[in-house]
Amino acid sequence: MTKLLLSLHVLAAVLAIGPVAVAASMFPAALRRATGAAGAPGDHDALANLRLLHRVCRVYAAVGTAVPVLGFFTADSLGVLGSGWLIASIVLTTAAAAVLALLILPGQDAALIALQEPEQGRAPAARSAARLAMLTGVFNLLWATVTVLMIIRPGSTTGA
Repeated sequence: MTKLLLSLHVLAAVLAIGPVAVAASMFPAALRRATGAAGAPGDHDALANLRLLHRVCRVYAAVGTAVPVLGFFTADSLGVLGSGWLIASIVLTTAAAAVLALLILPGQDAALIALQEPEQGRAPAARSAARLAMLTGVFNLLWATVTVLMIIRPGSTTGA
């Protein structure tokens, strides 16, 4: 059962967190292109691309909740729930989820709204591109750290 849970946990991480990391990373560059293309024929396409990237982030963020759920079941079956590396991973995973849910997704929403309001222009959306790029970098760094902890598992003697 442990190997099945571990396999499902890893598959969920790859298939759910990977798309969020990629789409969130692509969003700031697409936002810069959309704000620089004011009045250009590709404007509608740029906005459609941003909406698609944002939808990917939202949907896969929801699907990504399976990763920590499966992780807890896996850790329980391995008997490592109190391990320091796992606690650190839980804290970092919580931080990554908070960055995504509280900063990145609302920032993407705000950028999309700013692009659609002609009186505000594109300046607010352009300014948010740099902030979103930084936040996405933090999100990806947190997940990379969790991944390394999951692979190395300091002090682990489970053999799994």
